[in-house]
Amino acid sequence: MAYLTDDKVVILGAGGAIGSNMMQAVLTLELSPNVCGYDPYGPGVKGAAEEMYHCAFPGANLTYTTDIKEALTDAKYIISSGGAPRKEGMTREDLLKGNAEIAEQLGKDIKEYCPDLKFAVIIFNPADITGLVTLVHSGLHPSKVGTLAALDSTRLQTALSQHFGVKQDEVTGCRTYGGHGEMMAVFASTAKVQGTPLTDLIGTDKLTDEQWQVLRGHVSQGGKKVIELRGRSSFQSPAHQSVMMVKGVIEGQGYPWPVGGYVNDFGFEKIMMAMETKLTSDGVQLSMPEGLPEEIDALKASYTHLTKLRDEVIGMGVLPPLADWSSLNPNL
Repeated sequence: MAYLTDDKVVILGAGGAIGSNMMQAVLTLELSPNVCGYDPYGPGVKGAAEEMYHCAFPGANLTYTTDIKEALTDAKYIISSGGAPRKEGMTREDLLKGNAEIAEQLGKDIKEYCPDLKFAVIIFNPADITGLVTLVHSGLHPSKVGTLAALDSTRLQTALSQHFGVKQDEVTGCRTYGGHGEMMAVFASTAKVQGTPLTDLIGTDKLTDEQWQVLRGHVSQGGKKVIELRGRSSFQSPAHQSVMMVKGVIEGQGYPWPVGGYVNDFGFEKIMMAMETKLTSDGVQLSMPEGLPEEIDALKASYTHLTKLRDEVIGMGVLPPLADWSSLNPNL
Protein backbone atom coordinates (compact mmCIF):
# COMPACT_ATOMS: atom_id res chain seq x y z
CA MET A 1 0.00 0.00 0.00
CA ALA A 2 1.20 3.53 -0.80
CA TYR A 3 0.51 5.56 2.31
CA LEU A 4 0.29 9.36 2.16
CA THR A 5 2.57 9.83 5.17
CA ASP A 6 4.44 7.91 7.85
CA ASP A 7 3.32 10.40 10.52
CA LYS A 8 1.66 8.94 13.58
CA VAL A 9 -2.14 9.21 13.59
CA VAL A 10 -3.84 8.77 16.96
CA ILE A 11 -7.48 7.84 17.43
CA LEU A 12 -8.81 8.71 20.88
CA GLY A 13 -11.85 6.73 21.96
CA ALA A 14 -10.74 3.87 19.72
CA GLY A 15 -12.62 1.27 21.71
CA GLY A 16 -15.96 2.71 20.64
CA ALA A 17 -17.86 2.42 17.39
CA ILE A 18 -16.74 5.79 16.03
CA GLY A 19 -13.11 5.32 17.00
CA SER A 20 -12.80 1.78 15.65
CA ASN A 21 -14.36 2.90 12.36
CA MET A 22 -11.83 5.72 12.21
CA MET A 23 -8.90 3.35 12.68
CA GLN A 24 -10.19 1.26 9.80
CA ALA A 25 -10.78 4.33 7.62
CA VAL A 26 -7.25 5.66 8.20
CA LEU A 27 -5.83 2.39 6.90
CA THR A 28 -8.41 1.83 4.16
CA LEU A 29 -7.80 5.33 2.78
CA GLU A 30 -4.05 4.76 3.13
CA LEU A 31 -3.36 7.86 5.19
CA SER A 32 -0.60 6.37 7.34
CA PRO A 33 0.54 2.92 8.40
CA ASN A 34 1.34 4.25 11.88
CA VAL A 35 -1.98 4.31 13.70
CA CYS A 36 -2.41 4.21 17.46
CA GLY A 37 -5.74 3.61 19.13
CA TYR A 38 -6.27 4.90 22.66
CA ASP A 39 -9.12 4.19 25.03
CA PRO A 40 -9.22 4.02 28.84
CA TYR A 41 -11.29 0.84 28.48
CA GLY A 42 -8.66 -1.80 27.76
CA PRO A 43 -10.81 -4.69 26.45
CA GLY A 44 -12.60 -2.37 24.04
CA VAL A 45 -9.49 -0.92 22.44
CA LYS A 46 -7.77 -4.30 22.36
CA GLY A 47 -10.82 -5.82 20.64
CA ALA A 48 -10.87 -3.01 18.08
CA ALA A 49 -7.18 -3.53 17.37
CA GLU A 50 -7.66 -7.27 16.97
CA GLU A 51 -10.32 -6.60 14.33
CA MET A 52 -7.91 -4.33 12.48
CA TYR A 53 -5.25 -7.03 12.59
CA HIS A 54 -7.75 -9.47 11.08
CA CYS A 55 -8.24 -7.06 8.17
CA ALA A 56 -4.56 -7.71 7.34
CA PHE A 57 -3.72 -4.25 6.00
CA PRO A 58 -0.34 -4.51 4.23
CA GLY A 59 2.40 -2.56 5.94
CA ALA A 60 0.20 -1.46 8.83
CA ASN A 61 1.84 -0.65 12.17
CA LEU A 62 -1.27 -0.45 14.31
CA THR A 63 -0.82 -0.19 18.06
CA TYR A 64 -3.19 0.34 20.96
CA THR A 65 -2.86 1.54 24.53
CA THR A 66 -4.69 2.71 27.64
CA ASP A 67 -1.82 5.10 28.44
CA ILE A 68 -2.45 8.60 27.10
CA LYS A 69 1.25 9.51 27.27
CA GLU A 70 2.17 6.51 25.14
CA ALA A 71 -0.62 7.34 22.69
CA LEU A 72 0.21 11.01 22.20
CA THR A 73 4.00 10.90 22.24
CA ASP A 74 5.24 11.68 18.69
CA ALA A 75 1.65 12.10 17.44
CA LYS A 76 1.23 14.38 14.44
CA TYR A 77 -2.52 13.95 13.86
CA ILE A 78 -5.27 13.33 16.41
CA ILE A 79 -8.94 12.57 16.01
CA SER A 80 -10.82 12.51 19.29
CA SER A 81 -14.20 10.91 19.77
CA GLY A 82 -13.31 10.33 23.39
CA GLY A 83 -16.28 11.90 25.13
CA ALA A 84 -19.56 10.57 26.49
CA PRO A 85 -21.96 9.60 23.67
CA ARG A 86 -25.28 11.28 23.04
CA LYS A 87 -28.25 9.09 23.96
CA GLU A 88 -31.90 9.21 22.98
CA GLY A 89 -33.65 12.25 24.41
CA MET A 90 -30.41 14.17 24.90
CA THR A 91 -29.26 17.28 23.08
CA ARG A 92 -25.61 17.88 22.29
CA GLU A 93 -25.62 20.56 24.98
CA ASP A 94 -26.71 18.04 27.63
CA LEU A 95 -23.19 16.64 27.43
CA LEU A 96 -21.61 20.03 28.15
CA LYS A 97 -20.03 19.75 31.60
CA GLY A 98 -18.56 16.26 31.51
CA ASN A 99 -17.24 16.50 27.98
CA ALA A 100 -15.86 20.00 28.53
CA GLU A 101 -13.78 18.59 31.38
CA ILE A 102 -12.56 15.77 29.12
CA ALA A 103 -11.60 18.38 26.51
CA GLU A 104 -9.70 20.38 29.12
CA GLN A 105 -7.57 17.35 29.99
CA LEU A 106 -7.05 16.55 26.32
CA GLY A 107 -5.72 20.06 25.71
CA LYS A 108 -3.33 19.73 28.63
CA ASP A 109 -2.16 16.33 27.38
CA ILE A 110 -1.51 17.72 23.89
CA LYS A 111 0.54 20.55 25.38
CA GLU A 112 2.60 18.07 27.42
CA TYR A 113 3.07 15.16 25.03
CA CYS A 114 2.71 16.41 21.43
CA PRO A 115 3.05 20.21 21.25
CA ASP A 116 4.22 19.99 17.62
CA LEU A 117 0.95 18.39 16.54
CA LYS A 118 0.05 19.16 12.93
CA PHE A 119 -3.73 18.88 13.27
CA ALA A 120 -6.41 17.76 15.72
CA VAL A 121 -10.02 16.99 14.89
CA ILE A 122 -12.44 17.16 17.82
CA ILE A 123 -15.77 15.46 17.27
CA PHE A 124 -17.26 14.69 20.69
CA ASN A 125 -20.28 16.81 21.57
CA PRO A 126 -20.94 19.64 21.88
CA ALA A 127 -18.04 19.79 19.42
CA ASP A 128 -17.93 23.58 19.10
CA ILE A 129 -17.30 23.89 22.83
CA THR A 130 -15.10 20.82 23.32
CA GLY A 131 -12.96 21.95 20.38
CA LEU A 132 -12.65 25.43 21.86
CA VAL A 133 -11.69 24.08 25.29
CA THR A 134 -9.12 21.75 23.74
CA LEU A 135 -7.60 24.60 21.75
CA VAL A 136 -7.30 26.98 24.69
CA HIS A 137 -5.57 24.42 26.91
CA SER A 138 -3.39 22.87 24.17
CA GLY A 139 -1.31 25.93 23.33
CA LEU A 140 -1.70 25.09 19.63
CA HIS A 141 -2.17 27.67 16.89
CA PRO A 142 -5.91 28.02 16.11
CA SER A 143 -5.38 26.65 12.60
CA LYS A 144 -4.25 23.35 14.10
CA VAL A 145 -7.61 22.47 15.70
CA GLY A 146 -10.81 21.84 13.77
CA THR A 147 -14.17 20.41 14.73
CA LEU A 148 -16.47 18.17 12.74
CA ALA A 149 -19.22 20.34 11.25
CA ALA A 150 -19.81 18.61 7.91
CA LEU A 151 -22.65 16.33 8.94
CA ASP A 152 -25.19 19.15 9.05
CA SER A 153 -24.29 20.09 5.48
CA THR A 154 -24.28 16.48 4.26
CA ARG A 155 -27.67 15.99 5.91
CA LEU A 156 -28.97 19.01 4.00
CA GLN A 157 -27.61 17.51 0.78
CA THR A 158 -29.22 14.17 1.65
CA ALA A 159 -32.61 15.70 2.41
CA LEU A 160 -32.65 17.70 -0.81
CA SER A 161 -31.57 14.78 -2.96
CA GLN A 162 -34.29 12.61 -1.44
CA HIS A 163 -36.94 15.30 -1.88
CA PHE A 164 -36.11 15.94 -5.53
CA GLY A 165 -35.30 12.32 -6.36
CA VAL A 166 -31.82 13.06 -7.72
CA LYS A 167 -28.38 11.66 -6.99
CA GLN A 168 -26.85 13.09 -3.86
CA ASP A 169 -23.84 14.61 -5.66
CA GLU A 170 -26.21 16.42 -8.03
CA VAL A 171 -27.09 18.64 -5.08
CA THR A 172 -24.18 21.05 -4.67
CA GLY A 173 -23.18 23.95 -2.45
CA CYS A 174 -24.97 22.70 0.66
CA ARG A 175 -23.82 24.78 3.60
CA THR A 176 -24.75 25.07 7.26
CA TYR A 177 -22.72 27.41 9.46
CA GLY A 178 -22.43 28.42 13.08
CA GLY A 179 -23.03 25.80 15.75
CA HIS A 180 -23.14 22.07 15.19
CA GLY A 181 -26.55 21.74 16.80
CA GLU A 182 -30.19 22.70 16.65
CA MET A 183 -29.22 26.40 16.40
CA MET A 184 -27.24 25.92 13.18
CA ALA A 185 -27.68 28.42 10.36
CA VAL A 186 -28.96 26.63 7.25
CA PHE A 187 -28.05 28.51 4.07
CA ALA A 188 -30.28 28.04 1.03
CA SER A 189 -28.61 30.66 -1.15
CA THR A 190 -25.45 28.59 -1.72
CA ALA A 191 -27.18 25.37 -2.81
CA LYS A 192 -28.14 24.13 -6.26
CA VAL A 193 -30.14 21.12 -7.42
CA GLN A 194 -28.88 19.84 -10.78
CA GLY A 195 -27.56 23.35 -11.42
CA THR A 196 -30.74 25.20 -10.44
CA PRO A 197 -30.36 27.56 -7.45
CA LEU A 198 -32.30 26.24 -4.47
CA THR A 199 -33.71 29.73 -3.87
CA ASP A 200 -35.41 29.49 -7.29
CA LEU A 201 -37.12 26.27 -6.21
CA ILE A 202 -38.27 27.26 -2.71
CA GLY A 203 -41.81 28.62 -2.79
CA THR A 204 -42.77 26.70 -5.93
CA ASP A 205 -44.73 23.51 -6.39
CA LYS A 206 -41.38 21.70 -6.50
CA LEU A 207 -40.51 22.76 -2.94
CA THR A 208 -43.19 24.72 -1.14
CA ASP A 209 -42.32 27.02 1.74
CA GLU A 210 -43.94 24.53 4.11
CA GLN A 211 -41.90 21.64 2.69
CA TRP A 212 -38.71 23.67 3.01
CA GLN A 213 -39.40 24.39 6.67
CA VAL A 214 -40.02 20.70 7.34
CA LEU A 215 -36.84 19.78 5.45
CA ARG A 216 -34.81 22.32 7.48
CA GLY A 217 -36.14 20.73 10.63
CA HIS A 218 -35.03 17.31 9.45
CA VAL A 219 -31.53 18.68 8.88
CA SER A 220 -31.21 20.18 12.35
CA GLN A 221 -32.61 16.99 13.91
CA GLY A 222 -30.67 14.58 11.69
CA GLY A 223 -28.52 13.19 14.48
CA LYS A 224 -31.55 12.75 16.73
CA LYS A 225 -33.29 10.78 13.97
CA VAL A 226 -30.37 8.36 13.66
CA ILE A 227 -30.50 7.75 17.42
CA GLU A 228 -34.24 7.02 17.22
CA LEU A 229 -33.79 4.63 14.29
CA ARG A 230 -30.65 2.81 15.40
CA GLY A 231 -30.80 3.16 19.17
CA ARG A 232 -27.38 4.82 19.27
CA SER A 233 -25.71 7.97 18.03
CA SER A 234 -24.20 8.27 14.56
CA PHE A 235 -20.83 6.58 14.11
CA GLN A 236 -20.18 5.77 10.45
CA SER A 237 -20.68 9.29 9.10
CA PRO A 238 -18.63 11.12 11.77
CA ALA A 239 -15.87 8.53 11.46
CA HIS A 240 -15.65 8.92 7.69
CA GLN A 241 -15.86 12.69 7.57
CA SER A 242 -13.35 13.28 10.37
CA VAL A 243 -10.79 11.02 8.68
CA MET A 244 -11.42 12.85 5.41
CA MET A 245 -10.57 16.09 7.22
CA VAL A 246 -7.19 14.69 8.22
CA LYS A 247 -6.69 13.41 4.69
CA GLY A 248 -7.30 16.93 3.40
CA VAL A 249 -4.60 18.32 5.67
CA ILE A 250 -2.08 15.58 4.89
CA GLU A 251 -2.57 15.99 1.15
CA GLY A 252 -2.97 19.76 1.37
CA GLN A 253 -5.66 19.50 -1.28
CA GLY A 254 -8.65 20.67 0.71
CA TYR A 255 -11.92 19.33 2.06
CA PRO A 256 -15.31 20.07 0.47
CA TRP A 257 -17.39 20.74 3.59
CA PRO A 258 -17.42 23.43 6.30
CA VAL A 259 -15.13 22.91 9.29
CA GLY A 260 -15.53 24.27 12.79
CA GLY A 261 -12.66 26.64 13.49
CA TYR A 262 -11.59 29.32 15.95
CA VAL A 263 -13.18 32.65 15.06
CA ASN A 264 -12.06 35.98 16.47
CA ASP A 265 -13.02 38.24 13.57
CA PHE A 266 -15.98 39.29 11.40
CA GLY A 267 -17.78 40.57 14.51
CA PHE A 268 -17.43 37.24 16.35
CA GLU A 269 -15.27 36.92 19.46
CA LYS A 270 -13.30 33.92 20.71
CA ILE A 271 -15.59 31.13 19.61
CA MET A 272 -15.36 27.86 17.71
CA MET A 273 -17.96 27.43 14.97
CA ALA A 274 -18.43 26.45 11.36
CA MET A 275 -17.54 29.10 8.80
CA GLU A 276 -16.58 28.92 5.16
CA THR A 277 -13.26 27.09 5.39
CA LYS A 278 -10.33 25.62 3.56
CA LEU A 279 -8.17 22.81 4.88
CA THR A 280 -4.56 22.91 3.76
CA SER A 281 -1.28 21.53 5.06
CA ASP A 282 -1.29 24.55 7.40
CA GLY A 283 -4.66 23.58 8.86
CA VAL A 284 -7.92 25.54 8.94
CA GLN A 285 -8.33 28.80 7.05
CA LEU A 286 -11.55 30.70 7.68
CA SER A 287 -13.58 33.24 5.74
CA MET A 288 -16.93 34.91 6.34
CA PRO A 289 -19.83 33.10 4.64
CA GLU A 290 -21.79 34.96 1.99
CA GLY A 291 -25.54 34.71 2.15
CA LEU A 292 -28.90 36.44 2.30
CA PRO A 293 -29.47 38.94 5.15
CA GLU A 294 -31.74 36.50 6.97
CA GLU A 295 -29.07 33.78 6.69
CA ILE A 296 -26.42 36.06 8.18
CA ASP A 297 -28.87 36.89 10.97
CA ALA A 298 -29.29 33.16 11.62
CA LEU A 299 -25.49 32.81 11.79
CA LYS A 300 -25.32 35.62 14.33
CA ALA A 301 -28.06 33.97 16.39
CA SER A 302 -26.13 30.70 16.34
CA TYR A 303 -23.03 32.56 17.51
CA THR A 304 -24.99 34.11 20.38
CA HIS A 305 -26.18 30.65 21.43
CA LEU A 306 -22.60 29.37 21.42
CA THR A 307 -21.32 32.30 23.48
CA LYS A 308 -23.83 31.36 26.18
CA LEU A 309 -22.47 27.81 26.25
CA ARG A 310 -18.90 29.15 26.27
CA ASP A 311 -19.73 31.43 29.18
CA GLU A 312 -21.26 28.49 31.06
CA VAL A 313 -17.97 26.63 30.68
CA ILE A 314 -16.11 29.69 31.95
CA GLY A 315 -18.46 29.72 34.93
CA MET A 316 -17.58 26.08 35.61
CA GLY A 317 -13.90 27.00 35.78
CA VAL A 318 -13.05 24.78 32.80
CA LEU A 319 -12.04 27.86 30.83
CA PRO A 320 -10.58 31.06 32.30
CA PRO A 321 -12.13 34.46 31.58
CA LEU A 322 -11.68 35.58 27.97
CA ALA A 323 -9.01 38.13 28.89
CA ASP A 324 -6.84 35.38 30.39
CA TRP A 325 -6.87 32.93 27.46
CA SER A 326 -3.52 34.13 26.12
CA SER A 327 -1.88 33.15 29.42
CA LEU A 328 -2.74 29.52 28.62
CA ASN A 329 -2.31 29.79 24.86
CA PRO A 330 -0.13 32.63 23.54
CA ASN A 331 -1.51 31.95 20.03
CA LEU A 332 -4.92 33.30 21.06
